[in-house]
Amino acid sequence: MLLQPQGIIVDCVRSPQLALEALGQTDYDVLLIDLNYTRDTTSGQEGLDLLARIQEMDSRLPVIVMTAWGNIDLAVESMKRGARDFIQKPWENERLISLIKVHAELHQALRRARQLELENRLLRAEGMPEFVASAPSMQPVLELIAQVGPSDANVLITGEHGTGKEIVAKLLHAASPRSRMPLVAVNAGGLPEGTFESEIFGHVKGAFTDARTDRIGRFELANNGTLFLDEIANVPMRQQAKLLRVLETGELERVGSSQTRRVDVRVLSATNAQLHEEAVAGNFREDLLFRLNTVEIHLPALRDRREDIPLLAVHFLNRSRARYRKQVTGFSSAAMQQMMQYAWPGNVRELEHTVERAILLCRTDEIDPSNLAISTARATTPSFDNMSIDEVEALLIRKVLRRCDGNISQAADVLGLSRAALYRRIEKYGL
Repeated sequence: MLLQPQGIIVDCVRSPQLALEALGQTDYDVLLIDLNYTRDTTSGQEGLDLLARIQEMDSRLPVIVMTAWGNIDLAVESMKRGARDFIQKPWENERLISLIKVHAELHQALRRARQLELENRLLRAEGMPEFVASAPSMQPVLELIAQVGPSDANVLITGEHGTGKEIVAKLLHAASPRSRMPLVAVNAGGLPEGTFESEIFGHVKGAFTDARTDRIGRFELANNGTLFLDEIANVPMRQQAKLLRVLETGELERVGSSQTRRVDVRVLSATNAQLHEEAVAGNFREDLLFRLNTVEIHLPALRDRREDIPLLAVHFLNRSRARYRKQVTGFSSAAMQQMMQYAWPGNVRELEHTVERAILLCRTDEIDPSNLAISTARATTPSFDNMSIDEVEALLIRKVLRRCDGNISQAADVLGLSRAALYRRIEKYGL
């Protein structure tokens, strides 16, 4: 009666045995179980036995246990045995609904992550690069890759550092008719101006002091394939003109040679700069910009696609634990919550390095917040000047909960509140 109006699909069973039978037939996102049934009304042993059987069947399935007010020790014991959370009877409706939705969403995200990992294995077997993306903000990106990939159109890939621009370039190349030919990547903005032409266009023997042999440039190496020019905004103006000529004519000369060579190259470029603004300011050639961005694909920052954080975290965990031969099975609820709250200024790349470091530091089978070594306080540094009292109180409670790793009793003690008062505030502020 409580959950169905919230859009939650509910199956009710009347005994532990019927619960186990239902688990064998249907995939559930959350189990809500009592600890006492027909055997007795106080020991909780029947519920603990049921919890053990559930763990044997599916250790990833979140279980929330219900217990009477006086049985906190029993609830703690159930948490030690694998339950994800507990709620006291008589329960508060809003808290119960919130608990079920939070654990269901996390379980669904982890299930999608496992499915994506399987799909990625198939893609890797077919030579496709890995790309984890299911957030709504990533759907336009996926659609553009599907539409533009099979073409020869030049593509400009934009986004902050660490958002995965090179992965998108690999996907575009893999989806194109040129996929059997080379994808040549170069940090165009990182090349010294004195060697830029030699690296990009090549040179002939004797063209300059150290030119002891002929050298093939990146355009020729990518002939009939794809050239990926990263950090394109940092290319000096003088070199931009030479790039433009090759894009317009498909012709180039190696440094020190007058022989014109023809190349057939698809150019993908990437930048974290606002190229349109740079062109208006006179720092980037507008005609080159038009040549580069026949289509522009913008990658959102990780903070704008938070739904992908659990998927990416599990993906990186699976990859790194195999690399380091570590028996780490997943993330604690507190660790996942911390990752979801963090701002990730370094985006997907920072998340990957954080998970890799956590696996190296982890000494149990589950990564906890101490292994992550990130501070959610870095996510925002709010000013209290324009904040209401409720906003300040919500901020304080959030910080204390983080410091206490989500332990309600400990957080209530720190704040000088009763558990019930803290729960009311958590529900009030949606924490």
